Amino acid sequence: MSPALLPKHVAAVVKYQRDPLKALQMFDAVKKEDGFKHTLLTYKCMVDKLGFHGEFEAMEKVLLEMRLNVDNSLLEGVYIGCMRNYGRKQKVQEAINVFERMDFYNCQPTVLSYNAIMNVLVEYGYFDQAHKVYMRMRDKGIVPDVYTFTIRIKSFCRTKRPHAALRLLRNMPMQGCEINAAAYCTVVGGFFEDSQHIEAYELFDEMLNLGLSLQGLILQALQLMNEMLGNGCSPNIWTYNIVINGLCKMGCVSDANNLLNDAITKGYLPDIFTFNTLVDGYCKQLKVENAVEILNQMWNYGVIPDVITYNSVLNGLCKTSKSEDVMETFKTMMEKGCIPNIITYNILIESLCKARKVNEAMNLLEEIEIKGLSPDTVSFGTLIHGFCSNGDLDGAYQLFRKMEQIYKVCHTTATYNIMINAFSEKLKIDMAEKLFHEMGENGCIPDSYTYRVMVDGFCKTGGVDSGYEFLLEKVEKGLLPSLTTFGRVINCLCVENKVHNAVGLIHLMVKKGIVPEAVNTIFESDKKEIAAPKMVVEDLLKKGHITYYAYDLLHDGVRDKKLLKKLQSR
Repeated sequence: MSPALLPKHVAAVVKYQRDPLKALQMFDAVKKEDGFKHTLLTYKCMVDKLGFHGEFEAMEKVLLEMRLNVDNSLLEGVYIGCMRNYGRKQKVQEAINVFERMDFYNCQPTVLSYNAIMNVLVEYGYFDQAHKVYMRMRDKGIVPDVYTFTIRIKSFCRTKRPHAALRLLRNMPMQGCEINAAAYCTVVGGFFEDSQHIEAYELFDEMLNLGLSLQGLILQALQLMNEMLGNGCSPNIWTYNIVINGLCKMGCVSDANNLLNDAITKGYLPDIFTFNTLVDGYCKQLKVENAVEILNQMWNYGVIPDVITYNSVLNGLCKTSKSEDVMETFKTMMEKGCIPNIITYNILIESLCKARKVNEAMNLLEEIEIKGLSPDTVSFGTLIHGFCSNGDLDGAYQLFRKMEQIYKVCHTTATYNIMINAFSEKLKIDMAEKLFHEMGENGCIPDSYTYRVMVDGFCKTGGVDSGYEFLLEKVEKGLLPSLTTFGRVINCLCVENKVHNAVGLIHLMVKKGIVPEAVNTIFESDKKEIAAPKMVVEDLLKKGHITYYAYDLLHDGVRDKKLLKKLQSR
């Protein structure tokens, strides 16, 4: 072999050699190479290879040699691999022996080792022993992580205690652990296996609304269905509904529809939830024709469309700007005896406003009250936006005032944003600023959009100093401006020759991490400090956020050591 043989080369050969004993022969042979010495990397690869293929006697010999040549305190990852490989071959006692020997060999187990051995014990039904290991871990002051809780949840579910598993799941955030898809789906599976289908469905639906990884959730759910079939259990419509709901939220509506057809073929009749999920899924993809087809199909199975069904279809039609179809569908809805709610009317208002029929939309306010409903902030926000889109700023402002004074509906940040943006676009920045201060006094907290609109407005009207101050205030509030907003203010500052402030914003961007990805590849802090501002300036120019004039000023400004000292002294 070449005298330039490196441990990484040996590790690569071991890893990709299919025959573990041939890999071991090569592993032993390289010891004779001049200047070569096995490292933690090569030992670990060899131990993992032998353990994975069940060559445990050879694995133990390599472990013995490794302990003589490598710092034992660094070997936890190796021991964890051994435990898992013993576990895979159902050699539970051997896995326990590896765990118990770690202290003896001066390798202190962390939560990772405890998790590994607990998982082996739970997998093979040693639930009491797993609990003892957990208590031992706590006694040693080792803090459990999300995987510890997931393993314990699995233990509860395997012993037909899904409610105990659910309590543990609920307790995870209080223990500083973020709940993941695996933990949730384990509890869902526990309820299913205990024939508590309603609880399983409700928990899965709750899970989908938490913003967890949908792909992970659905893969877990599909695996759950396969396990049920493999165990001789038949999934029912509740089971199908869970997966159909998840697939739709992932955007896989066609797959969800195919799954529905599969359920029907097997004799499981869909319910209102099944159909509503599909209708909503198609409408969110703007495939309204498919949604209408599902709606019509519902009657064939004796399922009557409800207000949720119709609202989904109305919203889909509205989003595709089919205002006439919206009103026609609403008429059909009423004829079928389905009572509209405030969401229905808000969709109608939006549809009419998009069709520039704001007066007709205003008439719906009276109809809403006749129906015993109350217009909400969405109703008024949509109407106010409709007036603004029609160029009727006075009409928008009058309704904005009536909303609180006459209709007694409190303003929100969203309604203030609509008016502030409208005045800003009309370059009436004084009115926009008045409303900005008013919203704070009324308890409506300005958000990132509010500040962006105000900054843009000041820059358009020549008030760059105010725009600069608003930008800094936005950052102080923890709201990070976009590159476009930074660029606009920097440009205006450069036009007024306020390079000092413009360069200050460049350094602020660096401090807040608003930098090109290439900056993060510079590991030396002193080099990064020098290079980052230059790279930010170049990135702003490249993306069209600043002009060449501003670029020339900034290019010199970020190199001006005197200017930099002034900025650092602030």
